[in-house]
Order: sequence, then structure tokens, then C-alpha cells
Amino acid sequence: MIKQRVLTGITTTGTPHLGNYVGAIRPAIEASQTGDNESFLFLADYHALIKCQDPKLVHQSTMEIAATWLALGLDTDKACFYRQSDIREIPELTWLLNCVCGKGLMNRAHAYKGAVDANVANNEDPDKAITMGLFSYPVLMAADILMFGANKVPVGKDQIQHVEMARDIAQRFNHIYASKKKPILTLPEYVVDDNVAILQGLDGRKMSKSYGNTIPLFLTEKQLQKHINKIQTNLLEPGEAKDPDSSTVFQIWQAFADETQTAEMRQAFAEGIGWGDAKKRLFSLINEEIGESRERYNDLLARPQDIEAELQKGAEKARKLSQSMMDKVREAVGIYGLK
Repeated sequence: MIKQRVLTGITTTGTPHLGNYVGAIRPAIEASQTGDNESFLFLADYHALIKCQDPKLVHQSTMEIAATWLALGLDTDKACFYRQSDIREIPELTWLLNCVCGKGLMNRAHAYKGAVDANVANNEDPDKAITMGLFSYPVLMAADILMFGANKVPVGKDQIQHVEMARDIAQRFNHIYASKKKPILTLPEYVVDDNVAILQGLDGRKMSKSYGNTIPLFLTEKQLQKHINKIQTNLLEPGEAKDPDSSTVFQIWQAFADETQTAEMRQAFAEGIGWGDAKKRLFSLINEEIGESRERYNDLLARPQDIEAELQKGAEKARKLSQSMMDKVREAVGIYGLK
């Protein structure tokens, strides 16, 4: 049986937090260990430049995110783990895809439309501060996906559009340059796992770097406890029943607990557990799961050359595939040596 290729990327614009771990990193590592598919996991540092123009931050984030995946047990012999910018064929494919992608498709991209709407709401020029990177980054994302023939792309609901755009672009390219019987680019499908939690942050909104409400994954024990203590709660006193389904504390608990632990905490809420006690239990639960990985993470940060070696090992595997793909694509569009 031919294994399905599954591709996941994470943008290098900050320190990984609990939301990244629960929503993307943990399920991706678990999936890579089953042997049921081929996992492609990458650091999207080209994408980072759209949002962040601080070179030191992008570089530091790359190291922290790579160390996070490795510390959490990613087996790089079973998965292709690489840095996007090490695959020079990706920007080349991006250009060739740009040449078949309609501007109207990019006009409908959520991020671009959101930026335009924000400018208009502030009585500014609609395109103020909008770069071509922001406008056309769905094409770069399409190149990430199509380069390796990804069959499945796990995403959150807000990212579905990008996979659909990659599919549209691939169809257009195949229509122009390939036969129906032998397409060049594989049409990807998005995968949304409704069982994967989208964590709330300290203020009750979705945990996000852009909101500044995250709990970094590998804080020290003392710092982790302090961050958990900052989670907003209501004014109900100990002894008063609390609603677990509207509680950020319970929502994060549920993402780390098994069924028995979840049922026990739900009962504790009904019996009026105090917020301080609930937060202490939450700290213990999270710390137990990530404690050993934290030690490995800090050890890896002290050995950046070893992290780099793992990324280069993945890049070597990825380039064998990307070079083969680009040979096919170049020939299809007419860019190849004269004979």
C-alpha cells in the first residue's frame, strides 16, 4: 500500500506555547510514529518574514521551535524534518506557480482582505503597509505543499482556504502543462481534526502570540505556575459550583488529561473547587507531561550545532524529492537544456 504524505509547517515568529503543542506539535509527532504515512514537518522561516522583520527573532525562533520538536520526541529517521529556506527549489516553484495563479484568487485570501478592511476602517489607503509577501503568501504555501506531493495537510479551520487555493493552483498548472492521465502536481486535501483542542489563552481568547496571551511551553516550573495563576476566572468563591464548559482552566485541563482525570475535575467543579486549587492541579498535570521534555529542550539549546545537524539531515532528504519535482516542472514549462 502506498503511504499518504502528510505535511505540517510552523512559522518561526516566536516561542512555542501550549496551544502550538496541543494543536499541532503533539498530534503531528504522534502521527509520524504510527508508520501509516510519510510525515513532512518543516520550519516555515520564509513565511516568518511576512510578519516579522527582526532577524534575531526569526533566527532565535527557528532554534527554539526546532529544539521543541526534537525535545518532544520527534524521530527524524521516521519523518522528514527540515527548514523551509534550506530547500531552494521552493521559491523557484513559487514563481512558476505565480505565473499560473490568478490575481483574483489572491484577492480573496482572508489575510489580505482582513488587512484591507482594517485600513479602510481606519480611513487609510486600502493597501497601506500591505507587502507582496502578505498578498501572495498563499502561493508560497501552495509551493510548500505541492513540492512534496502532500496528500493530506492538517490545518485549523482558519487555514482551510490555503489548502483549497493550493489545490486550485495545482489544477490550473496541470491543466496547462500536463495531461489528464499523468498530472504533475498532486491535489492536496485539508484535514481538520475536531478532536484537537484549540486552547484558550490567559484572557479567555484563543491562545495566540498576536494576542499576547500565551503560556510558553518550556517555562521553568516557577514561571509556569505564575502564568497559570494569571488565567482569568470569575469571582465565584470556594464551595460555589462552577461551570467547567465556560472555564479556561478546565479547557486547558481537558487538553492534557485522560478521560478519568477529566471526569474527576468536572466533578470537582460541580462541588465548588477553589480557583487556586484548580490552578495548582493544572500546573501539576502539565508539568508532569512536559517536565522531561523541558530538560531535553534546555540541553538542546546549549548544543545548537546538533540541532543544525538534524535540520541538514532532513534538508538532504527533502532536496532529493524537491530536485526531482523541479526537473519535471521545468521540463513541463519549457525551461531545460538545449539538445
